[in-house]
Amino acid sequence: MSTASLLLGAHVSTAGGVPEAPPRAAAIEATAMQLFTKMANRWAERDCENEECRLFRERLAETRVTATMAHDSYLINLASPDPTLRARSIASFVAELRRCSVLGLDYLVSHPGNYMDEREAGILRNADAISEALAAVEGRTILCLETTAGSGTALGATFEELAAIIDRIDPSQRDRVGVCVDTCHIYSAGYDLVNDYDGVMARLEDTLGLARVYVMHLNDSKVPFASKRDRHELIAEGSLGEGPFRRIMTDERLARVPKVIETPKLDDATATDARMLTRLRGYAV
Repeated sequence: MSTASLLLGAHVSTAGGVPEAPPRAAAIEATAMQLFTKMANRWAERDCENEECRLFRERLAETRVTATMAHDSYLINLASPDPTLRARSIASFVAELRRCSVLGLDYLVSHPGNYMDEREAGILRNADAISEALAAVEGRTILCLETTAGSGTALGATFEELAAIIDRIDPSQRDRVGVCVDTCHIYSAGYDLVNDYDGVMARLEDTLGLARVYVMHLNDSKVPFASKRDRHELIAEGSLGEGPFRRIMTDERLARVPKVIETPKLDDATATDARMLTRLRGYAV
């Protein structure tokens, strides 16, 4: 596979403002980029002002980045049975979609919610909330439901559960929904990428369809297989090791999919991310 055509990058900081993200992506020679459009651990919302959007697009145009995505707030729980938290989550999710739209981002990555009471009820609440939010915000941004590690009452640890959420989304909005596959999460959830890569890909194809995978998060894991824990590690330095990443980087079926790392930044985010991306590019040749 030619490295020139790879869509590969990292989650980059927006410290100092969203327009600061593209130069950071350029510094690691990224062709894909993920960011937060607001502080991920606070409910406080914000609008993206016209000048901010203009400067972001201007700086983005100076980079090689052609695939852009945001990750939504960690506080959002669209599956919550609590009416107050559910309403607050939907409002925040709508605000996320609006910021993505005005910034011109391609994708919004979102963790499915925590059902808290009954799994099936949580799936229905999640799908209904997504349908409501997408109907409220028009635009080209694709929502990507992220695979999860399977801890507690979190939804999305199986491909079948993600398919169930998508199947229950309003048909008029369903084309705006895809999947983000996180390697650390699915390995922790029990998908053995190390010993059964082909089997995992076959199950993904049969359940969701590889065409539904719009984004991948490439992360190694600090914890063992099927641990149900979400602990990211540097590429090829955790329990997944080098093998699955070599397979992913040479899998022609995944060539079109933007891939971003969310690995530890260590003491120097730019240097560490650049080193990880160089390592991944090396697997592609």
